[in-house]
Amino acid sequence: MTTVSDETLPSILDIKRILEVLPHRYPFLMVDRMEDVVRGESAVGIKNVSINEPFFQGHFPGSPVMPGVLMIEAMAQAAGILVIETLGSEMEGKLVYFMSVESARFRKPVRPGDRMHIHVHKRHARRLVWKFDGACKVDGEVVAEATYTAMIVDDDT
Repeated sequence: MTTVSDETLPSILDIKRILEVLPHRYPFLMVDRMEDVVRGESAVGIKNVSINEPFFQGHFPGSPVMPGVLMIEAMAQAAGILVIETLGSEMEGKLVYFMSVESARFRKPVRPGDRMHIHVHKRHARRLVWKFDGACKVDGEVVAEATYTAMIVDDDT
């Protein structure tokens, strides 16, 4: 599979580009910006966590905490953006499905007002199956981490 030349990939991707690449939309889009993008290797996603997130109404009233599964979803979305940017425009709009999640750890709660940095690093890739190590950080401290595998597929609807 061909990739786009390194010179054409910006190291920062704004929300406009993210919306072109991912099929996710509110309320399930978990990445606001991508930084430090290194094609085929790693990137850092940014999620600005707001009290307006719909999950805070029930998780938990009076003590809002971002659900851990959504932190893992944020890692997957950041990795998906990296994969699609690496493989080129013919991959835009494709879906990225989890195949496995391993070694998930949740270290500290993420609360409204936090800026979560989503670090993703490719372990290996074989065609359309990619394995990543991911870590979410707030103020430089790891709040969640996981290793996960995903596959790129055509929308089967």
